[in-house]
Amino acid sequence: MLFCISEGLENECFSGSNKLVNNFLQSIAMVKKNKSKGADKNRWIRKIFLWFWGMVLAGIVGVAALFIIVGWLGHIPSFEELENPNSNLATEIISSDGVVLATFHIENRSFVSYDELSPCLIDALVATEDRRFYSHAGIDFFSMGRVAVKTLLFRDKSSGGGSTISQQLALNLFSQREQDKLKRIWQKLEEWVTAVKIERNYTKDEIIAMYFNTVFYGSNAYGIQSAASTFFGKHPSQLNVEEAAMLVGVVNAPTMYSPVRNPDRALTRRNHVIAQMVKCGYLPEAEGDSLKGTPITLNFQPQDHLSGQAPYFRDMLRRIMNMQEPVRSRYGKRRLDYRNDSASWATDPLYGWLNKNFKPDGSRYDLDRDGLKIYTTVNSRMQRYAEEAVATHLRHDLQPAFSAELKYRRNFPFSNDLARERARQIIRQGILSSDRYRTMKAEGVNEKDIEASFKKPVPMKIFSWQRGAIDTVMTPHDSVLYYKSLLRAAFMAIEPQTGFVRAYVGGPDYRYFKYDNARQSHRQVGSTMKPFLYTLAMQQGMTPCDRVLNVSQTFIVGDSTWSPKSTDKPEWIGQMVTLKWGLTKSSNNISAYLMKQFGPQALINIAHKMGIKSDLPWAPSLCLGSCDLTLFELVGAYNTFPSRGVHIEPFFVTRIEDKSGNRLAAFLPKQTEALSDRAAYLTVNLMQAVVNEGTAYRLRSRYVPEGQIAGKTGTTNDQSDGWFVGFMPKLTAGVWVGAEDRDVHFESLALGGGANMALPIWGLFMQKVIADERLDVKTTDEFTVPPGVPPAYACDGSDADGSYRAGQENDNFF
Repeated sequence: MLFCISEGLENECFSGSNKLVNNFLQSIAMVKKNKSKGADKNRWIRKIFLWFWGMVLAGIVGVAALFIIVGWLGHIPSFEELENPNSNLATEIISSDGVVLATFHIENRSFVSYDELSPCLIDALVATEDRRFYSHAGIDFFSMGRVAVKTLLFRDKSSGGGSTISQQLALNLFSQREQDKLKRIWQKLEEWVTAVKIERNYTKDEIIAMYFNTVFYGSNAYGIQSAASTFFGKHPSQLNVEEAAMLVGVVNAPTMYSPVRNPDRALTRRNHVIAQMVKCGYLPEAEGDSLKGTPITLNFQPQDHLSGQAPYFRDMLRRIMNMQEPVRSRYGKRRLDYRNDSASWATDPLYGWLNKNFKPDGSRYDLDRDGLKIYTTVNSRMQRYAEEAVATHLRHDLQPAFSAELKYRRNFPFSNDLARERARQIIRQGILSSDRYRTMKAEGVNEKDIEASFKKPVPMKIFSWQRGAIDTVMTPHDSVLYYKSLLRAAFMAIEPQTGFVRAYVGGPDYRYFKYDNARQSHRQVGSTMKPFLYTLAMQQGMTPCDRVLNVSQTFIVGDSTWSPKSTDKPEWIGQMVTLKWGLTKSSNNISAYLMKQFGPQALINIAHKMGIKSDLPWAPSLCLGSCDLTLFELVGAYNTFPSRGVHIEPFFVTRIEDKSGNRLAAFLPKQTEALSDRAAYLTVNLMQAVVNEGTAYRLRSRYVPEGQIAGKTGTTNDQSDGWFVGFMPKLTAGVWVGAEDRDVHFESLALGGGANMALPIWGLFMQKVIADERLDVKTTDEFTVPPGVPPAYACDGSDADGSYRAGQENDNFF
């Protein structure tokens, strides 16, 4: 049967069963309905697709726009700033054997390279702070998501932070953490931009090294090198797992996790770092469990301006490098000082180096911030031996003996012969120069109240050789007297042929005694002046075995006469004696005889040629050491003898580099021929007798029994100063010992002579130097004998009956 259906079903033409027709129509309707649903579904899928990618694109555009806005409005460091971050880098003072002796610093920070880091440090840092460090480009979005969900949504603060190592580096280098929340959010955005910039410009290894060099570890330790040295006395490359874990852990909160202040918290934090290393696969679980059970073992050596090796040398170096160009009007009547300083400014590149050399931008170098490396001639082992020798002798021998003698003084701590009015003047001067007085004066306190405060007991910390720093209560007036009763000392060692200063000690303890007695203090030298006079005789053709008549000498001085006092044994007066005998016995008669032969001016001239720069009086008493010199110049002058007559200025810096290792300056020693090698050797021969048979014989009997040694003791009026300067073929060293004021001294020559006050320090030092084979100073070394000069002279300096008491000197000249 024929039937037809229009599209709209309004007109149909069909025939047959109505049921069949109805089913057919329903099927067509269902097809149309399904088509309509499919179309709707496809439209929704397209909408979702467009919305998703629209949001992604908007996010990308938004983040890009945000980065642009932050980069435009925020403080994002330039590439130049990335290369030169504004970090306060400590200037390192480096010994000749590669040890950092000390630093100049605002923040005690020194840089190390990635290769100088222990692998344990790197593993601990990555495991604890940024486990995906090697797979992200500065921002760890996974960590940010974790922080957003756990920390912000669920308030779970134990989930950790989301900052990468690069972000932390950005914060450490270029900003301080903001406390305000809104400002902190903006700062966080700046960190993101900077972190990405850091990642684009540096390798991962460089970023690790920069991070370790910038973070603060507490206890004035900035950077990993300072931290490793402060807490463990090690270089960063030497740190083991547990030490590295502790240092990485302490960075999070340097005070809270300080192993010094809070050892229990530090241990817990360290073990957390170890657990993270196990979790990240850097440590086997068994090893991690074992390490957690070990205690934190420190070798705590806090680094500040008062600590470290060679503090007096460091202070002297800063003074020399900071010297200003001399201006005549500032010197007043000190014409010789002006001439010497002007010569140093013109001829010594290190003198005033900071005021003569500038950065490329024209600014001055800053020792506390610019991270310079100053390579010195000081040997760290010799420096340690020198500091130990000074401390040992003063602590165990000399100061106890002096303190015992002071108990019976009527005028403590001054000599019984000193007038009370003079004692009051010295005490008053001590009060005026004290920090307490200057501070109160600056605050406007009147004199009467200041004087009253000095008589009122107050708590204070004072120095003690026996018990270290002592907390006590005493009046400031009594503290002035106490410190005046303490003996001071200075020591310097220098190398012949090079002039390299190998050790330098300016006082007993820099924390309490800042004054540099090695180079700043001018003290009377006594008999240590006599070798210059004997050198003059050798230079004029005399020999150690030449004989002269041992009689008193008289000099006409103006309208009066002067005869130096002699303490030679009576049986030797009127006898013919050798020059070697004269120096061995430190005979004033023989020195006066030589002074008559050559005169004061010749002695002054030869002393200046050998390196003495201080003013020398034109007076006959100069032959007995009536002048004031520094230990620095005296040791430098004596070094001319083993240097075969060539004077070499004491030399203590070889080069200076900037923080990147670029050489800024190099230095060479300055030397001049002062003596003939014959005169130098003959004087050495004379001074060997002083050690072998004379006033320095104690050196042979107690300290260095073998080897060629020459030297001279010195003792001044009333035993105010004790000296010994001596040398072996490869090392010259000198010692001075005395109190701050010359009126504080031993009463007897036996205790106050140079042989007892100064010589033992030299002996203790040289014992350790000789025992240290690495220093190559041997008892088999010999002085060089010039061609045509007999290697030895048969005459000696001993008494015929051998009864001369070694250690006695005849230095009194008033």
